[in-house]
Amino acid sequence: MKLLSIAIPCYNSQDYMGKCIESLLAGGEEVEILVVNDGSSDRTAQIADEYAAKYPTIVKAIHQENGGHGSAVNAGIRNATGLYFKVVDSDDWVNKEAYIEILKTLYELSRGPQTLDLLICNFVYEKQGASHKKVMQYRRCLPQGRMFGWDEVHMHKGKYLLMHSMIYRTQLLHDCNLELPKHTFYVDNLFAFEPLPYVKNLYYLDVNFYRYFIGRDDQSVNEKVMIHRIDQQIRVNKLMVDAYINCRNLNKHLKNYMFSYLDIITTISSIMLIRAGSEEALQKKKELLDYIKTQNRLVYRKLRHSLFGRVMNLPGRGGRKMSVAAYKISQKFYGFN
Repeated sequence: MKLLSIAIPCYNSQDYMGKCIESLLAGGEEVEILVVNDGSSDRTAQIADEYAAKYPTIVKAIHQENGGHGSAVNAGIRNATGLYFKVVDSDDWVNKEAYIEILKTLYELSRGPQTLDLLICNFVYEKQGASHKKVMQYRRCLPQGRMFGWDEVHMHKGKYLLMHSMIYRTQLLHDCNLELPKHTFYVDNLFAFEPLPYVKNLYYLDVNFYRYFIGRDDQSVNEKVMIHRIDQQIRVNKLMVDAYINCRNLNKHLKNYMFSYLDIITTISSIMLIRAGSEEALQKKKELLDYIKTQNRLVYRKLRHSLFGRVMNLPGRGGRKMSVAAYKISQKFYGFN
């Protein structure tokens, strides 16, 4: 069994996937690299096959009809043979020194008396043109150097575990029946949210591992693109509402964290709909809140009366202008380009 499976969802990624794969080859035989060609029309499939032929014991090429990012992640999970599972997007890459440290840590923990469910590390916003690289780290929120449970997780507003910082135990993803929706952007949030009730033991390694590239005009975190795809953001938002409501007997610290995460995602949906500025968008904002209210009135009231909820629902044009001021929350969360 491999120690770590890494899925690389690829759609028309010929121009940058090589850099991603090359950075991951440093893991050697401990690692399985699953290059998932999601129905690309460029040379992505050929490049994937070339790497699989050159590194047959490390790289596996998976070809499928186009199903979107979530479908490619699902394919990675289905084909993973490693003890742990990581997603690295095709335009991102990893730091070699941090990578080696992560593999060493996973190896040691996998042979210990406790079962590790989730390894957390830092990621870096590689924003094109930015001289200062912003690091998303968790040293003030999480213990270091040992396993811990949710009782010791103290995330404040603005700190969340995103897909880039997470390495799950593979079997846990099977146990929770994670199945991301097809043809939908922003499913990263579901990946970072739905499995959490199954996570008991966590470990934080304070290394800057994942390099998250931001700068392409067609990127999903481009504000104009996100507004154009707002229906997909709303779909993910609703699925997160459903997942949260359906959780039972959650640790209170985990429950608070998941609510806080749901709160920020609902805020981001609201901000994008406000910035869209049309009557149709404002109606969609109302429909999202009505959906939450229909699903669970208590969750609806908590979201409406949270700090973010109050800011997002101030009446009139003046209120909407104040709401837009909260846009910096979205910028911090997604790192918009």
